[in-house]
Amino acid sequence: MVRRLTRPEALACAREVTDRRVSILRALTFALPALALATALAAAAPRVTLGRTQEPLRLDGRLDEAAWRTAPVVRLTQQSPQPGAPTPYETEVRLLRAGELLYFGFLCRDPEPAKISVRTWRRDGQMRGDDAVGVVLDTYGDRRTGYFFFVNAAGARADGLISDPEHPSLDWDGIWDARTRRTAEGWTAEILVPARTLNFTPGLEAWGANFQRYVPRERVTLRWTGVTLDAFFYDLSRAGALAGVGDLRQGYGLEASPYSLGRTTAQFGPGSRAWQGATGGDVTWKITPQLVTVFTANTDFAETEVDTRQINLTRFPLFFPEKRAFFLEGLNQFEFGLGLGRHFIPFFTRRVGLLKGRPIPIEAGAKLNGRIGRWNLAALEVRTRATELVPALNLGALRASCDLTSQFRVGTLVTHGDPEGLRENALVGFDAVWRTSRFRGDKNLLIGGWTAFTRGDRRPGQHGGRTGWGFKLDYPNDLVDCSTTLYQVGPALDPALGFLPRPGVRHSIYGCRLQPRPARDGSLAWIRQYFLRGYYERVVNHLGQLESWRYQWSPLGMQLESGDEFKLEWAPQYEFLPAPFAIAPGVVIPPGPYRFDRVELDAETSAHRPLQFATENSLGSFYSGRLVQLAGQLRWTSPEGRAQIGVGAEHNRARLREGRFVQRLWRLEGTLAWNAYVVLTTFLQYDSESRNLGVNTRLRWTFQPGNDLFVVWNRGWQQLVRSPGELALAPESEMLALKLRWTFRP
Repeated sequence: MVRRLTRPEALACAREVTDRRVSILRALTFALPALALATALAAAAPRVTLGRTQEPLRLDGRLDEAAWRTAPVVRLTQQSPQPGAPTPYETEVRLLRAGELLYFGFLCRDPEPAKISVRTWRRDGQMRGDDAVGVVLDTYGDRRTGYFFFVNAAGARADGLISDPEHPSLDWDGIWDARTRRTAEGWTAEILVPARTLNFTPGLEAWGANFQRYVPRERVTLRWTGVTLDAFFYDLSRAGALAGVGDLRQGYGLEASPYSLGRTTAQFGPGSRAWQGATGGDVTWKITPQLVTVFTANTDFAETEVDTRQINLTRFPLFFPEKRAFFLEGLNQFEFGLGLGRHFIPFFTRRVGLLKGRPIPIEAGAKLNGRIGRWNLAALEVRTRATELVPALNLGALRASCDLTSQFRVGTLVTHGDPEGLRENALVGFDAVWRTSRFRGDKNLLIGGWTAFTRGDRRPGQHGGRTGWGFKLDYPNDLVDCSTTLYQVGPALDPALGFLPRPGVRHSIYGCRLQPRPARDGSLAWIRQYFLRGYYERVVNHLGQLESWRYQWSPLGMQLESGDEFKLEWAPQYEFLPAPFAIAPGVVIPPGPYRFDRVELDAETSAHRPLQFATENSLGSFYSGRLVQLAGQLRWTSPEGRAQIGVGAEHNRARLREGRFVQRLWRLEGTLAWNAYVVLTTFLQYDSESRNLGVNTRLRWTFQPGNDLFVVWNRGWQQLVRSPGELALAPESEMLALKLRWTFRP
């Protein structure tokens, strides 16, 4: 018997059914996007297995061997400017393995091959204007650290180590090779990477990998995976899987790189010419496929490029990057914290073997870097020779970190030694970094914190705390890029082997960039992307006194479809000088508060153009008066990229109550390449502060990867007359060096 429901019961039943439907719909509202996201993430991590061939391939840039025709193929997808959109620049990557040799073959189609661009032939040269292809490899499987390899259409190579998805560093020169070939349909590239060049986790069945092609004239980027605008090529958490590497071996794991050097130096005037011969070198031993040690003896840096001169208008020391090969290789393993940049570098290798700009000979040293399980290890110990400046010293650092998860890493850093040899000094630091590329679906988010303290003898008159701490929250994405940084360092925090230009302050930086892209079919389609930027920076000293603040607001910044860029910026600023500041010879600014405003206008033409121009200009109030800063650079590259000439100049003109001054800096750079393995470079600089004209000329001839001949000539001239209208130069110093470096692998 069926009972008829009363009206109130029927209404209650209807409400219950409706509530259940709403609950189901709500559940689906959350479940379906989650399911779609999971599916998308799974689809964003493709997998491919290396093909096999019995014999090594002939490396000539042609993909014409039979093995290439049967090799597994991956096809690249447009990542920028229109993710996933069809493109005429069809690109295939073919993958092969011959024993312990890895081959990557790129087939790059181009509808207009005559427009393929090459702007550099140098090893580790700037390739922003070059048609180029690249490979990244995560050989540890930690989705954080790895290697990258690039080659442009001329066969010039660039490589380095990855520890930061936004800022990779060219701090490693591996032994690998590449060849390219122009075709009627575009160009092809063959890249050869020996397994013993890499450190990797043995037995790991698949490495993280990604492949990229860049077409500069259209600023089109294609990738295998990570094809959203928010994805960085060096973000290994977005990499695909390269299988078929589980049984790779590294042989004996030994490598010797001896050198022989002949050098003549001269100091003109009262000095005399000296002749010198030297030998030395490095020995590398891979204790395990993941852990490598390097021993060096009588280390020499004759082939190192000279520093680029800078003009300093601040009361803090300038930063000059490391360029010496022994210290560069594996330097990323010592990175500490998140986004400290040049504000604080706990271990700065330029403090080793250099003192007040003068080289200190290195007798011997040892490095260790790699992984043991989830632990990342790096260590450096160097013995410097006694000179008239300092006694013989031992200087070193140790870095250890642990990947608690694929996203969270904690670590410590310890340094010891004083490069001046005057006191005992040590630093101990701890840091933690968490990062993800899946925040709100596929966005990047990074959070990091650190603390550090120093121990040992204090400098005369040094008082206060010796600790520091800081954190950073970073949201680096294509449309919105925001970050917050706060750190505090005590007035006596004194890292003798570090770089800390401003101790005893609390420094905070907040800012965002909004970077919209106009519609491709709209009236502003000639603009690729806007850049609207606002940042606020504030510094308070350890006494609680406001020392400086600066606000940077860029209401107009854009990159055009042509690749040219423009930026207009307004920057009000406040500075409190606690002591007199000698900004130029004879011009001393008295202590006190100063408030000034400056406007900056920058412009740069696209890097793919044969004639490239860039300029940075600012003007406005400055301390007690006004300052005009003008800087420009003009670079011409021959049609095939073999010859390049660049001219740069900086000009500062200040009118202050305390006096007037003019600062000038000129640079001239030239490059001539016979091919990607024989390159001659010249770098000439003059600045009005030192009144010194210097030239550095270097010929690098790479017989084969790992075997190089360097011929280096340095000469300096000093301006003898201070009159602005006269340029009388007298020779001051000269050095000519011939260095041969060879690599042996048993």
